[in-house]
Amino acid sequence: MRRNLIFFLVLLAACSQKSAEENIDSSAEKEQAYIRAIEGEDEELDPEIIKRGEVLIAYSDCATCHKSDKRAKGPAFQDISKRYPIKEVYIDLLARKVISGGTGSWGSPVMSPHPDLKEEDARAMASYILSLKE
Repeated sequence: MRRNLIFFLVLLAACSQKSAEENIDSSAEKEQAYIRAIEGEDEELDPEIIKRGEVLIAYSDCATCHKSDKRAKGPAFQDISKRYPIKEVYIDLLARKVISGGTGSWGSPVMSPHPDLKEEDARAMASYILSLKE
């Protein structure tokens, strides 16, 4: 009986709460919630690596799901650059995400894996994306 009461109370509370998106009024607040920027100071990027990453992305299938400045199936590259500081740890994280794929970081779209991509190339691509900060 007590378990049923607890279940009922939890269900009632869940139904009475607005979703996080319903509580957000302005488009700026919606964008901020979507981006979920991580605090941190940017580090310098090697211009040669940035250029290499740009070329690798141009010859990849990235444009199938990503655009530079607006959402498509996946997040815009500029939105990704707004979320992550330019730091080695985030370049590594994004490179692994490009290689292994995944879901959940930007909602429900699935990032296709690219297992044949060399880690060095994925890191260059991630560096280019992070260099797109406005």
